[in-house]
Amino acid sequence: MKNNSLLFILSILFSLSALTFSCSSGGDGGDNNGGGGSQQVIPSNLDVNVTIQGQSDVDPFGDGSGVFSVTATATNSVKFGFKVGNSGTETQNTTGLFSYTITQPGINQFPLYVYAYSETDDRISDIEPMKIFVAGNGGSGNNDVLVWFDEFNGTGPVDNSKWVYDTVDYIGNGWGNGEEQTYTNSTDNVIVEDGSLKINVYKTTTGYTSGRIKTKGKKEFTYGRIDIRAKLPTVQGSWPALWMLGANIDDVSWPQCGEIDIMEQFENKNSVDTTLHWYNPSNVNADNPLGQASYGQSKSGSSYDDWHIYTLDWTSSNITAYVDDVEFFSMSTSSSSLPFNQNFFLLFNVAMGGTNGGTIDPNLSTGYVDTMEVDYIRLYQ
Repeated sequence: MKNNSLLFILSILFSLSALTFSCSSGGDGGDNNGGGGSQQVIPSNLDVNVTIQGQSDVDPFGDGSGVFSVTATATNSVKFGFKVGNSGTETQNTTGLFSYTITQPGINQFPLYVYAYSETDDRISDIEPMKIFVAGNGGSGNNDVLVWFDEFNGTGPVDNSKWVYDTVDYIGNGWGNGEEQTYTNSTDNVIVEDGSLKINVYKTTTGYTSGRIKTKGKKEFTYGRIDIRAKLPTVQGSWPALWMLGANIDDVSWPQCGEIDIMEQFENKNSVDTTLHWYNPSNVNADNPLGQASYGQSKSGSSYDDWHIYTLDWTSSNITAYVDDVEFFSMSTSSSSLPFNQNFFLLFNVAMGGTNGGTIDPNLSTGYVDTMEVDYIRLYQ
């Protein structure tokens, strides 16, 4: 019995000794990552500032150069990484400064990845959504490269690098059509706000005021696809138009210069029209002394006071028009007798009354009447 008791006591002492040895074999048990290695450092407070060259309220995607620069800072960081797009290659430096030039014409959308690394090579990241415009060098010739646009961002007058006001009735007799409005350069009548261009009609004690703007001398071009997202007024007697005139109008007059009506709306507020006008000497007579010739088609609908995209596809041989990608007008323009192979400029306006506006609602009160809104215009070549 004594021998068995002694063996039992010895076995307990041996177990306690083994337990003590096991607990002390791992060192001091602090915050090290095992085996006495270095302490992990995680960066924090990553701050990223992106500057797009030429960016402003009126040019939110930059000046067309495609250049942007980045400044990154972070706490506990020793280097930074930058990657353009999902398939880009990461570029690293210790300054946190990075610049890049996008070369693909058009509006480019892509993620910009920015990383901050610590001395233990641990990192944190930030993703910046990017949208940058690169001007096309005359386009591809297939009407698929964005070369000019106005997104109508910001608040205030229109961008005077793109548009001029057309306020002087140099034709007479209500712009030759018996129109009743007076065009002004007031922001009451033409203003950019809430992400769109607004051409507002007002009734005054002496008549109506409205707006008419054009790109003459600013943007004149031959051929292209034009997309305009707009919604139209509904008031009886309004005559909204998104259209073009030949840039040589001052030299040859109308209709020799040619006219392309991308979208006009007449008395019928459930329909829009696309029409081409030109000069035909065979048409000259007492009723048509100017020899005007024209061809147009209508597109019926019931919601033109909602947003729609009006598209004109203009090539050297044909002009085609669409509403929301549905074709409704097409005309061959390859004949050398037609004026549609030269520079044109754009015009936006809302007329009141006249030959195509019709009778104005006689019950309109003095003050605000109605609006044509344009979300954007984009030209592809």
